[in-house]
Amino acid sequence: MRDIEIRDDMIRLGQLLKLAGVAEDGAHAKDLLDADAVAVNGEPETRRGRQLHPGDVITVGRDELRVAGR
Repeated sequence: MRDIEIRDDMIRLGQLLKLAGVAEDGAHAKDLLDADAVAVNGEPETRRGRQLHPGDVITVGRDELRVAGR
């Protein structure tokens, strides 16, 4: 599991995927979500705008990311 540090109290899912290097850009993030390749806290997620907070765990394929605050 890889911790991804964010500056604010919240980040949107599409932004996190780009920040973590999982998605090259917004279109790639949308493609991952449309392919049902993303889960948040164990639940499938398709909304690029989903708000994430410190402690949330995102799974993309074999990658596990955890939102970490400062």
